[in-house]
Amino acid sequence: MKFTKMHGCGNDYVYINSFIEKVENPEEAARILSDRHFGIGSDGLILIKPSEQADFFMDMYNADGSASPMCGNGIRCVAKYVYDHGMTDKKQISIETGAGIKYLDLKVVNQKVEEVTVDMGSPITDPKLIPVQSEEDQIIAKPITVGGTYYEITCVSMGNPHAVVFVEDTKAIDIEKIGPLFENHVMFPKRTNTEFIHVIDRNTIDMRVWERGSGETLACGTGACASVYACILNGFTEDQVTVKLLGGELKIVYDREKNTIFMTGPAVTVFQGETEI
Repeated sequence: MKFTKMHGCGNDYVYINSFIEKVENPEEAARILSDRHFGIGSDGLILIKPSEQADFFMDMYNADGSASPMCGNGIRCVAKYVYDHGMTDKKQISIETGAGIKYLDLKVVNQKVEEVTVDMGSPITDPKLIPVQSEEDQIIAKPITVGGTYYEITCVSMGNPHAVVFVEDTKAIDIEKIGPLFENHVMFPKRTNTEFIHVIDRNTIDMRVWERGSGETLACGTGACASVYACILNGFTEDQVTVKLLGGELKIVYDREKNTIFMTGPAVTVFQGETEI
């Protein structure tokens, strides 16, 4: 089975063209292929499939084999894959995900996609839809104790749940210890992604992320979008923000008139190969 390893700001996945290849058990395949010692090594598995509603369908699985409805960095790489491999010649495409259809604008340089802007849709703050266990209308700067330490969280969904925590120094966070405690906290019935954010100025933030099912990753596109919207809800930033991640930078713009978030970032092919899985 042929595969392609790609990343967006270091958030790396194994991509399989399901127009050609067949993956019998994607959950198990994701666990095996994602292993960085015994597999290819990645944050998960993404299958590129046909769609009856859009140009393509993105089927995503985390490194632990759990399905995930949406991945901001992953969807940019899907766009690069289908264009670079001649599956489309359009520079504006639609991709169906578990979180709905997303619309993408491709920046092409020398016949290859270099950068992609994604209409990520409207942020969701209703706790029932995120989901979060709460009777409140929104969760903004809500006190919570995790691992015996007091935090304030702002919760947003961009197709998957995010708990945004503002800190003085992202480097000081023991993310391997605190990340799993947030992910599996009783407040989050479907677990959660957790973003630790330091606001540098009103147009720049620094971010580390613990992703449910994958652990710390070098970037998270939906997390960057959720974090910027959390910043806006708390009055910390303007509507255009550069998000500095361990693996690079993403440009996030909140369109107040449309109540939509746009994300712009790179998509990179690392290598291609074949596996028996």
